[in-house]
Amino acid sequence: MHHPLTVTKASGEQSPFSEEKIKKSLRRSGADEDQIDFILQEIKKNMYNGMTTRNIYKTAYSLLKSGSRHQAARYHLKYAIMELGPSGFPFEKYIAELLKFEGYQTQIGLILQGKCVTHEIDIIAEKDHNQLLIECKYHNQQGITCNIKIPLYIHARFNDIEAHALKKSNNTVKKRKGWIVTNTRFTADAIQYAGCSEIQLLGWDHPFGKGLKDKIDESKLYPITCLTSLTLAEKQQLLSREIVLCNELQNNGRLLSSIGIKTGRMATVLNEVHRLCDYEIKIS
Repeated sequence: MHHPLTVTKASGEQSPFSEEKIKKSLRRSGADEDQIDFILQEIKKNMYNGMTTRNIYKTAYSLLKSGSRHQAARYHLKYAIMELGPSGFPFEKYIAELLKFEGYQTQIGLILQGKCVTHEIDIIAEKDHNQLLIECKYHNQQGITCNIKIPLYIHARFNDIEAHALKKSNNTVKKRKGWIVTNTRFTADAIQYAGCSEIQLLGWDHPFGKGLKDKIDESKLYPITCLTSLTLAEKQQLLSREIVLCNELQNNGRLLSSIGIKTGRMATVLNEVHRLCDYEIKIS
């Protein structure tokens, strides 16, 4: 009897091998159907039961990169977010940029007074007198989830801040909401509790169709860590200067030159940036 192949996720969980999942992620990168079929056949040539999803990704990424850097950059998105670390600050700055794209004014790392104690807020975002108090939970390893402890803690903290704000006569905020943003996933009980307590969750693929990856593709605000034409050291130099977005490099040869990139390579980097940021994604 023939048993279907399984793959091993980063969490160690086994799941059935799905050609459709691979096709979908490759389409998202901008690959055409001929490229997708070729890459899938190459993966299947070396496929074995229990193969890690990481190894499958590496094969697909390498094949994409050999033909199209900007497609490989987009395919690399999930890992690129993990490369923003190890500290969480570049991720906070990156999320603030996504919120600015949606029309919010943002501030990072402010201290707010609660009824009982003070609280450091990762991001405060405001639009139309509505205020979001955002906690960022950044992880630079796969297989880690945000469990129920996170929304429990954020809910208590939000209530403390809200109790103090309601006593102020000069409060101009019409509505205040607590948010949790992560580059990984939420557990089922975390989602259930957050829904009950009106805490907004934004995860890698939550809410469905409106998750972090969807917001990034919609805005085209890709992190510099996506780029295949920069070395890890060069990316770290840019992050240390608080440069987190690829579009900050567009037509900015002086910035690239300042981190040691010579004229010959500069054209390659700028071309990848242009094609990555200006490409219209079609997801079927």
